[in-house]
Amino acid sequence: ILADEINRAPPKVQSAMLEAMQEHKVSIGDETFHLPEPFFTMATQNPTEQGGTYPLPEAQIDRFLFKIYLDYPKKKNEAKIIDMNANIMDDEDFDVNAVVTAQEVKNLQEFAKQVTVRPEIKEYIVDLVDASRNPGDYGLEYEDYIEWGCTPRASINLALAGRAHALYENRHYVTPEDIRTVIDEVFIHRIMLNYEGEAKGIEVQDVIDNIVKRVPVR
Repeated sequence: ILADEINRAPPKVQSAMLEAMQEHKVSIGDETFHLPEPFFTMATQNPTEQGGTYPLPEAQIDRFLFKIYLDYPKKKNEAKIIDMNANIMDDEDFDVNAVVTAQEVKNLQEFAKQVTVRPEIKEYIVDLVDASRNPGDYGLEYEDYIEWGCTPRASINLALAGRAHALYENRHYVTPEDIRTVIDEVFIHRIMLNYEGEAKGIEVQDVIDNIVKRVPVR
């Protein structure tokens, strides 16, 4: 499911999505309906548009594997967008072709689960997450500006994303580089700065970069 501008959905709608995102089922009264697999949720939001929006609860934010920021398109791509938009008269003009089947997605998910995460990589993941919670133990520069760090879902998702990246690189084992490649998108929405940190213009990305720099591979 794609939730376009999810922060425009009222709190009750956002709350109703929690069960679907986590348990892949929905409940209506006493009835529970299991959602077809593979099921996953994608969502968009405009960070510069605040009017008429509702902040997402932390529990829902934490259920997203990644948070990815998209910049403006490059000029040559924007020129293509102009041409494409000029040729679109209605929804039927969108030419979307399937590139993978649902079964192939399920197969890839199963393949990713079989990618090996060695004990030292698991310890590295746990240390990275722990550094966001106990920055003083790792000598982080931004110790005084972190309101709270990552939840256990960050550890789970960092391992999952590391497996997927290793599979993408045609490897059956996860390396520290796989983890460092995906950590930004896994951590960026799970670390909260305090008021002082925001006032000083510190970014969550600064904290993540410092964590990667300070936490060694065992």
